[in-house]
Amino acid sequence: MPIIKLDAIDSTNSYLRLLCMEEIMPDFTAVVANQQTNGRGQMGTNWNSETSKNLTFSVFKDLSSLKTEHPFFISIAVALALVKTLRKFSVNKLNIKWPNDILSENKKICGILIENVIKRNKLNASIIGIGLNVNQTEFKNLPKASSLKLVSGKVFDLDEILDSILFDLKYYFFKLECGEFYDLKEEYENYLFKKNKPSTFKNADGSLFVGIIKSISLDGKLQVLLEDDILKEFDLKVLTLLY
Repeated sequence: MPIIKLDAIDSTNSYLRLLCMEEIMPDFTAVVANQQTNGRGQMGTNWNSETSKNLTFSVFKDLSSLKTEHPFFISIAVALALVKTLRKFSVNKLNIKWPNDILSENKKICGILIENVIKRNKLNASIIGIGLNVNQTEFKNLPKASSLKLVSGKVFDLDEILDSILFDLKYYFFKLECGEFYDLKEEYENYLFKKNKPSTFKNADGSLFVGIIKSISLDGKLQVLLEDDILKEFDLKVLTLLY
């Protein structure tokens, strides 16, 4: 699988999206940058990373043969691939903060941005952007951020981690293409941050409430147990988990 390495780019997701519009892209093509000048995260946030200390990359995934009505399983496959890789490198206390932030010891070490490519009203491909904090040790004004070096005390080889992530992405997308939806959902829920614990949430109008995360729906909504034993589903755009 091709790996394109760049010294600096505004966004690996944007670069790869333009590339796949201009030519036929081999499955699992990766674009890696030593520096992203305008890296993007979920909900329009920026992803800041020190040059050459972390992994900032995007992967092209052909989904033309995938048969699912629930695109959130793409996020599930990616999150589980990252957890699998990090476990190989002895990173402990891993959780997935819904929908797809990766935490270690309750601090964020990895963010994911998935942008789907639609052709003829059908899901055709995904551009999977991944920002993994590896050897960076200072995160100004980001008290909930951490890195592999901070949680383990070790310095990591970026290429070795990248190769492992790509390998594990292939593994989980193979499971997805084989239709193992319920197995993937169960494994994802096993890593779900704050599952079965009272948590504080903020809804779209800014008000706070307490609930207990129980599971996710097939379309990726968070299922939260509220007062009076009411189980309610929430979309990403209307709910923030405070921790």
